[in-house]
Amino acid sequence: MESAKGGPRVPLRDWARYRFDRTLARSTGTLMGWLVITCLAVVVPVSLLLVWTDPGSPTSLSGRLIAAWRISAETLRLGAATGTPLRLVLSAVLGLVALLCVSTLVGVITTGLAERMAELSRGRSTVLEQGHVLVLGWSDQVTTVVGELIAAQAPRRPRAIVLLADRDKAEMEEALTARAGPVARARVICRSGPASDPDVLALVSPRSASTVVVLPSAEPTADAEVLRILLALRAVLGEDTDGPPVLAAIRDDRYRAPARLAAGPRGTVLEADTVTARLIAQCVGRPGLSLVLRDLLDFAGDEFHLADATAFHHGPFGSTLLNHPNSCVVGLLTPDGRALLNPPADTVVLPGSRLIVLARDGDSTRVEDCRHLVDASVIAEARPEPAGPSRLLLLGWNRRAPLVLEQLRSTARPGSVVEVVADSAVPGPREADGGQPAGPDVRFRSVPLSRPEILLDLDLDPYDGVIVLGPDRGDGPDHPDDWTLVTLLAVRLLEQRTGRETRVVTELVDDRNRPLAPVNSGSDVIVSGMLVGLLMAQIAQNQHLAPVFEELFSAEGNNVCLRPADAYIHPGAEATFADVVAAAWDRGECAIGYRRQDIARAGPGDHGIRLNPPKGERRVWNAEDQVVVVATDHHLPSIAIGPDESATSACGG
Repeated sequence: MESAKGGPRVPLRDWARYRFDRTLARSTGTLMGWLVITCLAVVVPVSLLLVWTDPGSPTSLSGRLIAAWRISAETLRLGAATGTPLRLVLSAVLGLVALLCVSTLVGVITTGLAERMAELSRGRSTVLEQGHVLVLGWSDQVTTVVGELIAAQAPRRPRAIVLLADRDKAEMEEALTARAGPVARARVICRSGPASDPDVLALVSPRSASTVVVLPSAEPTADAEVLRILLALRAVLGEDTDGPPVLAAIRDDRYRAPARLAAGPRGTVLEADTVTARLIAQCVGRPGLSLVLRDLLDFAGDEFHLADATAFHHGPFGSTLLNHPNSCVVGLLTPDGRALLNPPADTVVLPGSRLIVLARDGDSTRVEDCRHLVDASVIAEARPEPAGPSRLLLLGWNRRAPLVLEQLRSTARPGSVVEVVADSAVPGPREADGGQPAGPDVRFRSVPLSRPEILLDLDLDPYDGVIVLGPDRGDGPDHPDDWTLVTLLAVRLLEQRTGRETRVVTELVDDRNRPLAPVNSGSDVIVSGMLVGLLMAQIAQNQHLAPVFEELFSAEGNNVCLRPADAYIHPGAEATFADVVAAAWDRGECAIGYRRQDIARAGPGDHGIRLNPPKGERRVWNAEDQVVVVATDHHLPSIAIGPDESATSACGG
């Protein structure tokens, strides 16, 4: 069929479908008319064919028409009455009315179910759970937090996890299922809507929740949004101090004070960027620490718990260390709620105190004397570690870079230097904050590190370590990890060129890129979002652990450290882990595990890390092995900030 203006010929089928679609679009009555015509066009001819082909049908024309009417009426449920024309008409009218009523009822029910299903798919229905964990907001940490909360739950006492975020419900469920597996669909309830709206927030029953977790998004206004969510939560819960404990994360420390006020007396506020900066700074000079912290924070193995201390009341803390065969004691939680990590051995365990232990779970800890496992002849004499000035190279810049420098400067030793080489996005000179150790002014050199020839011209020989920081999200079209991986590849090529391995500490955003990072076994890759998510999941499970992790990740106080095994056990000696605990106790430390270097070099797996081994575990200790202890570390490389010209020398002039 040709158009009126001689255009291209339109197939008859397409033209008929177009006319039919236009007719349907006019009104509901038109649609009903087409349905009636279609039904009659099929039913009536088939009914006539059945009658005319039936040997037992009437021979007269009127009789056959009546028989065809009866078959058509029964098919269309219009009634099968026969007789006068009036009777046939009334029968048809009654059938049509009945068909209309039934069709209307079916339509109403179908529409109601469709609307309800649409409402459920939008995630706007009310949650009536009790004791659930409520997660508000969507960020890089959400899959980690939810996945770890699922892993931490006891199989016999699972709790629902309710997630409220301003995202599509189906997208959230798909992302969580990909991270936590099918179990996420059974235990995670997703609701869609702005968590900062009190009316929407009330739908997820925050008052009956056991814990509320507030996550910052990746947007520039994330901290302001967290503050609005906390205020909305305050509006829903009121000033009731018996509400659930609240755990929130922010990025900018300017929002710390108002966030703590909004979170209330039972609230805990984490500074995500500060935590990440502390982790990066702590990993400098401690190769393998990021792997230990990851193992320590996830729920796949052993983690911190609170244990009963009744058997040790009025006794010294030191007596607890060798009286737990399957757990490692690291501190005390006092009756007034203060956490004491690695206290002096003569600290008295007061009634009402609880022990902070590293164990498989909170119920597995048992008390048993292990002192008979200690052999004093294998314990090495304490010796100071050599400590001298260090020289570090920092490549790249992001919003956490000033925090990393501040953490490094807080432990500065005379003569130590850090040289900053970054791209054109680097801000101007940053003055040292009050209270920081005195040092030269901080100056930055802008160098186009995105050019491979610049990276490959770096001279790494003068440096004891390299820190690689990728750009922030939104600073360019590429993913932040893209530049980081390219830089790590250049550093790896420089190592192969010189034959000298360099300790590298780098930050990645996406955990899927961690296996791609081309680094040696002595380097650390920190996935900032994942480690912060693991930390939040730990605190969400037990709010009493918040001060424990606060001290572990601070620049002062007790930290997780890796020390040479020959500082505790004579190299080549066969000794139990109880011997290691006793040796650490003599040095004012709490041993919680070890790392075997022969397995660490073998590649993926557990990287040779073993936390909380049984006290009776016996093995031959090598000089290259490391012991994991909770201790006050005086051996961090101290950093003073180098001047502008040091960055020039880093680039080979």
